[in-house]
Amino acid sequence: MNPFVGIRRDLHQIPEIGFQEVETQQYLLNYINSLPQDRIEINTWRTGILVKVNGKVGEKTLGYRADIDGLPIKEETGLSFESSHAGYMHACGHDFHMSIALGVLTNLVHSPIDHNALFVFQPAEEGPGGAEPLLKSNEFKEWKPDFMLALHIAPEYPVGTIAIKEGLLFANTSELFIDMIGKGGHAAYPHQTKDMILASSLFVTQLQSIVSRNIDPLDSAVVTIGKMTGGTVQNVIAEKARLEGTIRTLKPETIEKVKKRIEAMATGIESSFDCQVTIDYGSNYYQVYNDEELTRDFMRWVEEYNDATLLECKEAMTGEDFGYMLKEIPGFMFWLGVDSPYGLHHSKLAPKEEAIDFAISLLSQYIHQL
Repeated sequence: MNPFVGIRRDLHQIPEIGFQEVETQQYLLNYINSLPQDRIEINTWRTGILVKVNGKVGEKTLGYRADIDGLPIKEETGLSFESSHAGYMHACGHDFHMSIALGVLTNLVHSPIDHNALFVFQPAEEGPGGAEPLLKSNEFKEWKPDFMLALHIAPEYPVGTIAIKEGLLFANTSELFIDMIGKGGHAAYPHQTKDMILASSLFVTQLQSIVSRNIDPLDSAVVTIGKMTGGTVQNVIAEKARLEGTIRTLKPETIEKVKKRIEAMATGIESSFDCQVTIDYGSNYYQVYNDEELTRDFMRWVEEYNDATLLECKEAMTGEDFGYMLKEIPGFMFWLGVDSPYGLHHSKLAPKEEAIDFAISLLSQYIHQL
């Protein structure tokens, strides 16, 4: 078995959520410390790791980012190396991302290039967002690269497929949490209450008008409420309700317009139902925008790589905090085909492990020719 497939299986068993990746960090450090150390410098930032591989010349630094956190999802794959952390799973492929990064890192340690290389093992991509605070850290600023790249597994594409596009790849995203407080009471005396089930139901309906009536039809936006809670028992009018959802847009300015409309509607609900509405936008991720020139050069190179199929994909409404890195540093992200019938964040996601060796080989050769 490919050693990095074994590493992936080890990491798959220890998923941890954002900024709690203690066991994951130690596993990664143990492997990195097992490599020849003459060209390596290691630094940690919270539960993340920065590894600098000094090049033969070192005039520039190439950055490679891999996210390391898991998700609060109960795994249902039935794999022999299923998660040992109950209620948590690497359901977004970050176990793949880490093992591929370690493979490329290993190759560069044993076969150095002229440039320096910075491998960023970043925590908390799934939330609350690790990229933005990492960029502001002294540890990152000390070794700040001139160019950044990253990949994300794509279950819908076969192994051997690289899917990418110039410009916008992933959307601007924001979490959305809305809490509503009114006045509870007996179901037989509704006139003495302020019913938050009714208020929240109306609010959900109103939110759906934002995209259809406030956003340019030639633009794109999504406002989704995925969870709604309120009340205690069937014969008590609910004093509290909570809505949880997400906002996604293709333009940074559009997400601000959507938020302003949500806030205006919340004010209207407060007035209509004599209640209190509070809004928390949680984690916000900036769009992933691939540098046109660097992406074109990569696409031309992939077209000549015998083992790869290049696909020019469309932009997606998925979110990725790697966008914050690309906002400051030129670079790109691409989709790596892993051929799974189940999609990202699914409890049965089972990517094909052949993609690991393919990605390590492709990226190692790409980096060596830069």
